[in-house]
Formats: sequence, structure tokens, C-alpha cells
Amino acid sequence: MTAIGGLKFQVEQTHLQSLARARAQIEKAAVDPAIAGPSFSDRLAGGLRDVAQSQNVASDLATAYETGAEQDLSKVMVAQQVSSLGFQLTLNLRNKALSAYKDIMNMPV
Repeated sequence: MTAIGGLKFQVEQTHLQSLARARAQIEKAAVDPAIAGPSFSDRLAGGLRDVAQSQNVASDLATAYETGAEQDLSKVMVAQQVSSLGFQLTLNLRNKALSAYKDIMNMPV
């Protein structure tokens, strides 16, 4: 019975220590915004930039394949699929955000 009590005490102490560390990190993030990481708008802009970059890479690879500079067709096709998936994800995110905006605007006040 005492072993269970000792184990319970250790678990509680570990839990309290982890809560204290989390609280300290939250307080640091409140004081210094650089610790908190990138904002939502920064992440969104970075994602859009990545999608645009993958589209440019796919376009450049397709042009290079057509002119004979690139011989690996699978590389070109994979780049086009990555570009297509990124665009579809961006389009679906936009549609979901627009739908949520319309739902909020149509809510009775």
C-alpha cells in the first residue's frame, strides 16, 4: 500500500513540475512574442508562398522536359502532382473559410 502511495506522490510531483514549466513558457511567450512563434498570418503567407513556389518549379520542369533539358519524366510528373495537390488544398481552405464567413454573417443577432 505504501508503494502505491509513494508512486502516486511521484506522479503528482512530476505533474506539478510539468505544469510549472508550461506556465513559465507561457509567461515568457507573453513577454517576448518571438518565443511564441509565427502568427497565423505568417503561417498562411508562408503556405501560399510554398504553393506558388511549387507551381513555378513544376512549370520550369515541364518547360525543361519539353525542350529536352530534363530527361526524367517521373520527376516532372511528381512535381506537377505536388503542385496540383497544393493548389487543391489552398482552394479547399479558401472555400471553407468563405463558407464559415457566410455562416457567421447569416447568424441571427
